Amino acid sequence: MKRLVSNKDFPSARNFTYLNTANVGLMLNNAENEINNWVKDLSQNGSNNFNEIAEQNVFSGLHKAAARLINVSSNDIAAGSSATELLCSLAWAIMPSKDQNVVSTNIVFPSTIYPWMRVASSTGCKIRLAKEKHNLINTQDIVELIDDNTSVVCISHVEYSNGQVFDLDLLSEVAHKHNALLIVDATQSAGAIPINVQKTPVDAIVCGAYKWLCGPFGAAFMYVTPDLSEKLEPGLVGFRSHKKMWELDASRIEYSDSAEKFEFSTMAFGCALGLTKSIDNLNQIGVESIFKYNRELADILVEGLLSQSAVITSPIDNSRSSIVTAYFKNKDSNKITENLKKRKVYVSTRGSTIRISPHLYNTIDDIRNTLNQVDSIIANI
Repeated sequence: MKRLVSNKDFPSARNFTYLNTANVGLMLNNAENEINNWVKDLSQNGSNNFNEIAEQNVFSGLHKAAARLINVSSNDIAAGSSATELLCSLAWAIMPSKDQNVVSTNIVFPSTIYPWMRVASSTGCKIRLAKEKHNLINTQDIVELIDDNTSVVCISHVEYSNGQVFDLDLLSEVAHKHNALLIVDATQSAGAIPINVQKTPVDAIVCGAYKWLCGPFGAAFMYVTPDLSEKLEPGLVGFRSHKKMWELDASRIEYSDSAEKFEFSTMAFGCALGLTKSIDNLNQIGVESIFKYNRELADILVEGLLSQSAVITSPIDNSRSSIVTAYFKNKDSNKITENLKKRKVYVSTRGSTIRISPHLYNTIDDIRNTLNQVDSIIANI
């Protein structure tokens, strides 16, 4: 397998075996430099360089990079501090009514459904959660919860706890058949799994930077389809919400005609600049190539774990990502994870399983080392 990145892109990857991207990804070196340079300039020069024009246009690069990543127009991208922040604004903008419902799963990452629960506590809309069976969600169980009263289907493209990938084409088709919106949290997929909104017409996507995008905490992006954006008034507003932000007239607010209407406030702008560098790098490599590379690493990992009599709890069919979850009968997963950490192999424990998540900076040697260390650990605990 030919490596997709060089050591200079992720220099720390040489210091340990890091298979924990589903938790926090390693940051692209150029992204770190971009953030540090912005902070240094701001600290030393204030607004001399980061002036009103620079602040007004600070997200333009991120708009373009994120748009290319998922094949949409840059006018339909909004930047923010976190996926949760952006989703909260969107949830309040849509605000499903008392006679409507929102559909998700009972194992989705809480931040994907909590914004809708908060809205529901005010409007009385119903929350419907498809239940997992043996740690997996049957997509048909989601489909059966969708009806003509469904306002929103909001799911994570990839379930964080098991690596299951949902069929967005199917869910989009079913949701739209009932005039419902499909809103996707792509924080566990964007940058690792191809997303093409022109082929799969989702209504909105939110995505944090710090996992598979190899960016920092403190930055995120959101896509909103133009038809939906035009209808909505953002749930969160601030001085950037007005289409001419520096007019600073408190007597009125006129929203932008683009998704920029969801960009409402100041933030650690350097993080957005760093994220732009990270996404540009992924676009240059190609997410299709990254997806293939990661899956090959995951396949080698699964084969090795099975040879060690591990129980694989993540999908092993076409609905799998590169997130692999497993456990060993009569062995404490937490102890295995702790012992791996002592040997500079970094993974996570989720529930009773070990979660291993390789990404483009990993190598076959990382997988082999992990399997060797696991073999040694389970023989001695």
